[in-house]
Amino acid sequence: MITRRSLLAGTAGLLAAPAFVRRAAAVTRTVVDALGRRVDVPARPERVVVNFNFEEFTAVSGVDGWHRVVGMSRSLWEGWRPAIFARYTPIIPNLAAMPEIGNTDDNSFAVEKVIALKPDVLLLAEWSWKVLETQRAQIEAAGIPIVVVDYNAQSLARHLASTRAIGAVMGAEARAEELAQLYEARYRDIMNRIAAAAPKTKPKVHFELGRDGADKIGNSYSGTMWGRIATLLGAENIADGKLPGPWGPVNPELVLAADPDFVFIAGSSWVNKPSAVRTGYDTDLATTRASLAPYAARPGWAGLKAAKTGEIHAVEHGLCRTLFDYVAMQYIAKRLYPTAFADVDPVKSFAEYHANYLPVAYSGTWMASLA
Repeated sequence: MITRRSLLAGTAGLLAAPAFVRRAAAVTRTVVDALGRRVDVPARPERVVVNFNFEEFTAVSGVDGWHRVVGMSRSLWEGWRPAIFARYTPIIPNLAAMPEIGNTDDNSFAVEKVIALKPDVLLLAEWSWKVLETQRAQIEAAGIPIVVVDYNAQSLARHLASTRAIGAVMGAEARAEELAQLYEARYRDIMNRIAAAAPKTKPKVHFELGRDGADKIGNSYSGTMWGRIATLLGAENIADGKLPGPWGPVNPELVLAADPDFVFIAGSSWVNKPSAVRTGYDTDLATTRASLAPYAARPGWAGLKAAKTGEIHAVEHGLCRTLFDYVAMQYIAKRLYPTAFADVDPVKSFAEYHANYLPVAYSGTWMASLA
């Protein structure tokens, strides 16, 4: 028999216990993350730390979801995409003063900062999860569950699993399911159109990061990010088999020898990069084209098929590895298979995504032809 005295004694003991013990005793739900891991998290976490995929988190949980965020790898948003970060700070009240936990990209990720924030859950990108083998054990030992999301794989299954995992953590399952179904519908439509087009030969493409200007050779990608998108779209990526890893610069002579049919230079709103290809909310078409022009003027590039046919393009680098990367896929596929995608408007698709799922308005130039 449970007496009133024993019940009160048990409650007092629980309140005196460490925070992670109290969390373990609280009502929980099981979330399946992008890696297929089953993770027990509080039924309603009130303290969330977000490592990456901030716009995906926003689309799923809304601005209200940010009220429960107590820390983030802010350099991955504020540092990498400052113009985008600046769009969100007036809308999300606690974003400007959000504590920084560091990031694994520059080895600044700080376990002690994460633990000190006493989060109920940590949302962690898969690429960070991989390099934090020791640190993540420390985090979990402190009673902080880690839910992994992965949009970098450019995998339909992981996109859907990541979206649903965020929704399950934040109690926004219906919104997450709507977004997952939207993404799958757009993805399958693209794949079906390409299959119906049945090209006799694969279009040959070159992707390059346009962060440092045409005088420097930027990264190309193979098997991931733009490289994965190229493969999904049935293209021949000239970087495949030519890189020491998933990304890196391709020899300029190789580009000339490969003679790609299409060239896509990834731009963004980077700061302190005056020669970068400019894209994003605050960039007009003329500015994007002016920043892209030096690439077409590289030695030997005038003779490329892509240059002769006007197929040199700028695409926003942030459009890959996201819940809205189908917009970039639509744009690229429309260039590769114009007849099959004649009725597809990627700009309209992105504007609609903003109107329906993001708290900021669509504007600017995100993808454009030099011609």
